[in-house]
Amino acid sequence: MGNKIYFYPLWLRIWHGINAIGIILLIISGILMQSGNEKIAVNFNLYINIHNYSGIIVSLNYLLFCFGNLLTDNKKFYIVKPRSFVKRPIKQAYYYAWGMFHGMKPPYPLSEKRKFNPLQKYSYIFVMYLAVPLVIISGFSLLFPELIIDKFYNMSGVFLTVILHSAMGFFISVFLIIHLYIASIGKSPLENFKSIINGWHQIH
Repeated sequence: MGNKIYFYPLWLRIWHGINAIGIILLIISGILMQSGNEKIAVNFNLYINIHNYSGIIVSLNYLLFCFGNLLTDNKKFYIVKPRSFVKRPIKQAYYYAWGMFHGMKPPYPLSEKRKFNPLQKYSYIFVMYLAVPLVIISGFSLLFPELIIDKFYNMSGVFLTVILHSAMGFFISVFLIIHLYIASIGKSPLENFKSIINGWHQIH
C-alpha cells in the first residue's frame, strides 16, 4: 500500500483551485480576444472583462502563494542545490522519455523531503517566480498603459509589453498542458488529482 504524506495543506489547495480556474479562464478569454473571428468579436467586451477580472483574482491569489511559502515549510521544496544542477534534471528527463515505459523505477521518488523531482522543481520555480510575475506586471501595465514608457530602442513600449504578456501567457499555457499530463502519471490517472483535493499523497 505504501505511506501517505500530507503534501498539500489547506491554504495550498485553496490557492491551487483558484489558480487553476483563473488560469483556464485567462487562457480561453485570451485566445478568444486574439482569434479575429467576427462572431466572437460580438462579445469582445465580455471576453475583455473576463480576462481582466480573472487576471486580478489570479494576481491577488499569487500573494497567497508567496506568503504561504514564506511563512510555512512549503518553501523548502523550492530550494535548489548546486550539486548535480544539470545532471539531475537530465536523469529525470531520460526517465520520462524512456525509463517509465520500460519498467524503470523513478530516479527521484517522492518523500517527506522531496515533493518534486528535479524537472518539476526547476519548471515550477521558473513559472511561479518568473513567468507569473512577468505576466502579472505586464497585464497590469496594459490595464494602465499610461504607466508604460513610450519608446524602448525606437520600439513602442505598449507593443513590447503586449509581446511579453502574450509570450508569458503562451509559456504558461504550454506548462499547464505538460503539468496535467505529468499529474496523470501514477498508479491511476486520477490519483494525483485526488491528492490535491484531500491533501494526502500516496507513496508507493
